[in-house]
Amino acid sequence: MLAINRLVYKWIDSRFLGGCSSYNSLDIRKSCRSKLQARTVFAAHNIPHAKGETFFSPFKAVRFARTHGFPLVVKPNVSGFSRGSHFPLTSYKELLMAMFWAKMWWPVSVVEQYLEGKNYRIVVVKEGIMSVIRRYPPFVDGDGKSSINLLIDRENELRKSMDLYPVIHPIPKDRKIIRYLKKKDLNLDSIPVEGERVQLFNRISLAPGGVIETIDKTSLPGDNRELFEEILDHFGANILGIDAIFEKGIDQSYRQQKTILLEVNSRPYLKMHDVPRYGRKEDLKPYYEKLNSLPVKQQDIF
Repeated sequence: MLAINRLVYKWIDSRFLGGCSSYNSLDIRKSCRSKLQARTVFAAHNIPHAKGETFFSPFKAVRFARTHGFPLVVKPNVSGFSRGSHFPLTSYKELLMAMFWAKMWWPVSVVEQYLEGKNYRIVVVKEGIMSVIRRYPPFVDGDGKSSINLLIDRENELRKSMDLYPVIHPIPKDRKIIRYLKKKDLNLDSIPVEGERVQLFNRISLAPGGVIETIDKTSLPGDNRELFEEILDHFGANILGIDAIFEKGIDQSYRQQKTILLEVNSRPYLKMHDVPRYGRKEDLKPYYEKLNSLPVKQQDIF
């Protein structure tokens, strides 16, 4: 059975977790594999998080919407790289569609309140904060002359010149992008005015062309640092990637603004921290050396 588990995990790792770090034991990974597990720990320690529920039946999600209103998020209870996540949902029609697609990834889904704000990934290790990045959905900035089509081409060429590929992806001109633009009465031939930022997709992930910005770790207030370090201790982990949304920004105390912790990742994708589209590239070598020296039990078992 152990050999079978290793083979299954190897397939899962190559198919869905390519490039993800592996510095936590099997027990730790099991303890924070789902969104529900993370939210349970957040609630137990009074950590700010979105109100939400897991559901199998769509009626439960609809009841949640009636109670808490829109906007909402629907996502698989177990997933990564924002796969199967849909937000912001502003109507029952969008909610029903999101429930259907989320279940393509996992039978049990999560519905949560949505906060409009700045999206961050914070990587914390036993020595403290390793890296902080802000994550953006794909977008282009208008110059008053060029079409969205041309602006995408320029952005993709710039990414290529910065050697961001293949970790960062080019912005595609696929049906998802075209459909998203259509919702805003735009298309690839539209010409944004100078300084206008045109978001091209709702999901904040790398696959549809999202990018990252490195954030100076020293800009974090002390209570924000303490919050993330305490979360690491609550899970007993060597490393965690913590996803959070701050209404105003991570450089201000979470106590003085709306803040929600979304989830924790026991196998954070660290490669993206090495290829920022914005901000300064960090020297993370000392952290990697420390992590690579750790004895980790059952790395090859799911």
